[in-house]
Amino acid sequence: MRKVTLAFSAIVLALSLNSMAQAKMFMPEQVDSGVTAAGLAQRQAVHWVSVGQIERSLKDQPAMAVGFDIDDTVLFSSPGFYRGKLEYSPNDNSYLKNPAFWQKMNNEWDKFSLPKQVGIDLVQMHLKRGDDIYFITGRAKTKTEAVTQYLQEALHIPADKMNAVIFAGDEPGKNNKVSWMKEHQLKIYYGDADTDIAAARELNIRGIRILRASNSSYQPLPRAGQFGEEVVINSEY
Repeated sequence: MRKVTLAFSAIVLALSLNSMAQAKMFMPEQVDSGVTAAGLAQRQAVHWVSVGQIERSLKDQPAMAVGFDIDDTVLFSSPGFYRGKLEYSPNDNSYLKNPAFWQKMNNEWDKFSLPKQVGIDLVQMHLKRGDDIYFITGRAKTKTEAVTQYLQEALHIPADKMNAVIFAGDEPGKNNKVSWMKEHQLKIYYGDADTDIAAARELNIRGIRILRASNSSYQPLPRAGQFGEEVVINSEY
């Protein structure tokens, strides 16, 4: 009986010590709300597509005309825009209305633009299909331009397949890309901006969203997929 009593006492003591240890266990200061596994499983209902899926969706369709925006779609061109802002209007965005900036951007500063991998992949996919490719940008038109040559080299487009870049301009309240899309009878248009998707929707053509890199100079970032459009996965680079 004495042994049983001693054993019981030992168990009680061990449990007591364990409770004290737990009570004194160190917990770091809470600095944020954190997330649960259930929270991680919640995602926005975005229609994600890959380049391969787009290609398969076009199987058995004849060659067609497709269009691309340039800045933040096939090129990460923020370095040139950043340089322009510093040089022409460091305190605001009035540099975007300055012809001197556009002359520099369209002729020299794209040397610092990085071609986006998604742009290369999509252009090569469409070239393989025999599609006609048009680049329609909101940049202002200048007397001379080297953007066409730079895109041809950066995106590996054969010279006989390269169409001259179309400079649609950017007038407030007017989407000048629509008329060019209509003129060239585009079936697909790729772009990062809401206005790109809106232009495609206006003509009832397939507008596909490219993600704008989070460190782009063009802020704020658009909410990709908000119009129910397809969004190319991993297209921010």
